[in-house]
Amino acid sequence: MGTWEEHREGARKQLDISLVTISTSKYLDRTKKDISGEIARNLLEKTGHRVLSTTIIPDRKDMIRRELLRLLISDTDVIITSGGTGLTSDDITIEAITPLFKKEIPGFGELFRRLSYDEIGGASMLTRAAAGVIEGKLVICLPGSPDAVRLALEKILLPELPHLMRHISE
Repeated sequence: MGTWEEHREGARKQLDISLVTISTSKYLDRTKKDISGEIARNLLEKTGHRVLSTTIIPDRKDMIRRELLRLLISDTDVIITSGGTGLTSDDITIEAITPLFKKEIPGFGELFRRLSYDEIGGASMLTRAAAGVIEGKLVICLPGSPDAVRLALEKILLPELPHLMRHISE
């Protein structure tokens, strides 16, 4: 059995995950459905993970950092954000979070854009989806689109989360 198979075998199968939706419009109008957050929660719980919290915050660097810091001292293993990874002036998730990475996981963003290309073509270059490790926790920054959240979870994260966490915790 190869090394990656051994790591998968011995990895914890159930992780504690926190979801953060970064959207000023959803924050200001609580009647707007958070479809991406619902998709993430459903997929994670369906595969046996526990969603400890879901939060909606505006596209404000101070509030993004405050929420991230709150989650870093919680019992969560993984923090998944959705929204704010594009190129508009409001898209500041990457600027707020990635400078805090102790270790970046560039392969996640590369793979996400590659898989997105198969679905949406060249527009996939517009996302700055990213992942990294902060204080022993996996932090993943996804685009806010429901299709992007589903793609990232189904094709990349759900198959690899336990494996990733095993490497992070060693």
